[in-house]
This record gives sequence, C-alpha cells and structure tokens, in this order.
Amino acid sequence: MVKDAGDDPDVTHGALVRATVRTLPPGSGVVFMAGPGVGTVTLPGLPLDVGEPAVNPVPRRMMREHIERVAAEHGGSGDVEITLSVDDGEEIARSTWNPRLGILGGLSILGTTGVVVPYSCSAWIDSIRRGVDVARAAGQTHVAGCTGSTSEKTVAAEYGLPEIALLDMGDFAGAVLKYVRRHPVERLTVCGGFAKLSKLAAGHLDLHSGRSQVDPSFLAELAGAGGADEDLVAEVAAANTGLAALRSCLARGVPLGDLVAVAARDEALSVLRGAPVAVDVICIDRAGALVGRSDVR
Repeated sequence: MVKDAGDDPDVTHGALVRATVRTLPPGSGVVFMAGPGVGTVTLPGLPLDVGEPAVNPVPRRMMREHIERVAAEHGGSGDVEITLSVDDGEEIARSTWNPRLGILGGLSILGTTGVVVPYSCSAWIDSIRRGVDVARAAGQTHVAGCTGSTSEKTVAAEYGLPEIALLDMGDFAGAVLKYVRRHPVERLTVCGGFAKLSKLAAGHLDLHSGRSQVDPSFLAELAGAGGADEDLVAEVAAANTGLAALRSCLARGVPLGDLVAVAARDEALSVLRGAPVAVDVICIDRAGALVGRSDVR
C-alpha cells in the first residue's frame, strides 16, 4: 500500500509499505520481522523491547486480529511470520526522530486507529471552536480537550462526560485555551499522552512533533524539583524518550507524571489570563492508563 498522509506534514507521505506473510509451524503464534526500511529498537524507553522490530503495539494487535479472523474463516492455525518493509525507508528515516530514539535501520510502523485523517490546521481549529460553542449552548459546564481517541475514552470514563463535552484538540492545545479564554466554561480538563503534555508544560501550545519536541532537560529540572537525586536527574536528562524518563522516575518513586500535569495546568492557566475557568490535567500512557494528574485550580 502507498501511505496517504492527507494534509498532515509527514515525510512518509507516498511511502510504499509492504507486508509479506509466510506460515509457521503450529504453536509459533504471530511473529513480526523488520524487513528493508523498517527499523529495529536499540534503546530502552519505547513500548517495545530492545531488539524488536519497530512495529508499535496497536498495529501489532490489529494485524493479529486480522490473522485470527482469516485463520478462523479458512481453517488455518494463525501461526505466521509477518515481515514489514518500506521502500527507501532507511533514507526517509534520516528525516525523522528515529535515530535519536534509538530506532535504527528505517522507519517505525505507528498508529492507534489504522486510519489517517486528512486535516488542515485552520479547519481543525475551527472545529475546536465550534465544539466549544456547541458544548456551551447545550449547557455543559465541564469540557475536556483531548489529544486523541485514547484520551477521550480515559477522560469520559474518569468524569462521565458526554460526547458533546469532548473536544478533539489534537495537537492544538493553544487553540482550545485561547478560545475558552474568550468563551469561558466553568471547568476545562486537558487530557493526553505524557510526552505531548510535557511539551505543554514546557510552554509549547502546538504539540505536533514537527513544531515542538520533548525536552529531556526540562523533565530533568522537574524531576529534581520533585525530589530526584543527582543520578536520577542525569538519567532523565539523558533519556531518549519521555516514556524512558517517566519509567526511570516511577522506579525511584519520583512522580514525574504528576509534576508534568501540574506544570501543564499552570501553563494553561497562564494562557487563560485570569478567565473564570478551573483547569486540571490528566497524563496517560499509550494504553490509556493514568500516569499523572493535577488538582483543579
């Protein structure tokens, strides 16, 4: 298949992705392999073990589900090897963060839904504004700005919010905050992945990877303020991903997730400039588990 990234500024737009499947002996399960142009994980801190092909958990789950369905329909065992490759992937990967993240030899196979949604920035921001308008008109006093579908599910379960109160914020945290500043609601919850919200905590209002990055030195400062010793601060500063920094702190009892949530809430309040809106922040991991939160202020 050829990847169509829509209007998303993605260097993988137009890339040719190949999946080659061969049967394995019964009991082997589904085995993933990195073909030409797909990277291999060489550093800890990603949701995959070192040595694994850079095929993220959600795409793996989707492929396993399809194999299971086809095997059931045709009487197969479902024991297969799937080799994923991307034409010119190693060259394309040089324009991504993969080398810095320790993913060597090519691109990562990412995704949470399997569907790329084309968008334009102006249209997305306009949709956020209309979402706030509709929620206010419907009498909703508590809305949530969510970075994606996983954070929507998390915050809806946490607070029992109806769909009309959920704003598809994406990477546009600034658009939500600036519009709510002019059109206040009683309470705003911001919910998203730990790494994305660490960017908001550091003062970035556009959370897209092409326009802001996770800053390990900022996370190290937060960890130090939260009681981390010098060795842990140095470890966080050298972390290759936000997840690696979070794991290091969790292992030592330093609540980096909470510290990021509080800093993100304070940044949101500074953008709101005294508007009568109470704010709290929830940080989640890739699976939607809560890894940090602030109180409401």
